[in-house]
Amino acid sequence: MRIKILLLGSTGQLGWELNRTMLTLGDLIALEHPQVDMANFADLRSIVREIKPNLIVNATAYTNVDQAEREPDLAMAVNGIGPGVLAEESEKLGSVLIHYSTDYVFDGTKGDLYVETDPPNPINKYGETKLAGELAVQRVDGAHLIFRTSWVYSLRRPCFVTKVLNWAQNNKTLRIVDDQISTPTWSRTLAEATAQIIAQGKDDPLNYLREKSGLYHLSDSGKCSRYKWAKFIIEIAPQKENFIVEEILKTKSDEFPGPAKRPEKSAMTCEKLEETFTIKMPAWQVALILALLSI
Repeated sequence: MRIKILLLGSTGQLGWELNRTMLTLGDLIALEHPQVDMANFADLRSIVREIKPNLIVNATAYTNVDQAEREPDLAMAVNGIGPGVLAEESEKLGSVLIHYSTDYVFDGTKGDLYVETDPPNPINKYGETKLAGELAVQRVDGAHLIFRTSWVYSLRRPCFVTKVLNWAQNNKTLRIVDDQISTPTWSRTLAEATAQIIAQGKDDPLNYLREKSGLYHLSDSGKCSRYKWAKFIIEIAPQKENFIVEEILKTKSDEFPGPAKRPEKSAMTCEKLEETFTIKMPAWQVALILALLSI
């Protein structure tokens, strides 16, 4: 069965990689803002009804965690309400929706790896709006896969990795927080895992995905603090001969107050996904090495 795939957010950190990995899986239609506006619900419905995809992959998101505190209505429209609109239109077409969420739906106080059945309790507007999106998709009686991921990065867009590389070239001392712990996830490994899951359906991917419908955690494996992440970035960076950094100091989040509070320990386990799809995600260190070598 040749399926029609609608990819939304095709030039973002994740969307760019999905655009490449899903090319052979069906007839791919990839759209980006302003072609599609997740906050314009009428146009969103019109696009889906016109294209009539079998599979919708939503890689759009309002991801600026601090700015979401200042623009909660826009963040809610994009992250919270828009996914529900997609779920409604997908259900009417008998299609499948793949949607991405975040570890920031948790408050970070569990003290252990989060599983899918742990109760969410977001502590910032970004997390609140992403949880609203999850719930909006789940309320619709349609086939869906929700993938919660964490600390997504891409060397094609500004992110923590690119910031650390820049800081190392321009500062002798770096102060990095060590009280935020989660799992760095390369956008390429996230996209490749998504494509592998779709491909497992072989000649009947839609029914296969319908049977697996649900919520899953999907990130690279292992966990670290932002301090440990930054140290590893600097240690393995191919361009480190350009660095002037001499020391990296541990600090606390309180020393860098911002509009949005971050969860302290939000790392998740992907055991449910690994058992369901027999996919093993790479260690975050391995993925980061590959990402930096791809520059």
